[in-house]
Amino acid sequence: MSRDAAQMAACQTSLDLIIDCVAAPHDLDPYLAALKTNGRLVLVGIPDQPHLSPNITPMVFRRLSISGSSIGSMRETQEMLNFCGEHNITADIEIIGGEGIEAAFARILKGDVKYRFVIDMQTTRW
Repeated sequence: MSRDAAQMAACQTSLDLIIDCVAAPHDLDPYLAALKTNGRLVLVGIPDQPHLSPNITPMVFRRLSISGSSIGSMRETQEMLNFCGEHNITADIEIIGGEGIEAAFARILKGDVKYRFVIDMQTTRW
């Protein structure tokens, strides 16, 4: 969604919460624009360089907040998965076997990844 300007424009001031998992520096302003009043942007990806400073005007007038979080405990992770299951929240993923890890890493380095990789442990032989 974030690279599609039309989709980003269509969702302006419509979201309560955004969980940003991107581990590269990027402009936070389009995400702040997508938040409703009192919305929250939670950063969980840690870039190797700082993000640019966001425009604070919409943060002040719409009472937006930016926070960060590291991975939660097993209990918190289970609560999040239960919440997602109850509300039909899903993620776009690309499933790979263990033999595809090196190729997946090469794709990450080239920026050729649209979804998160998930390793299918049932088909993986270590």
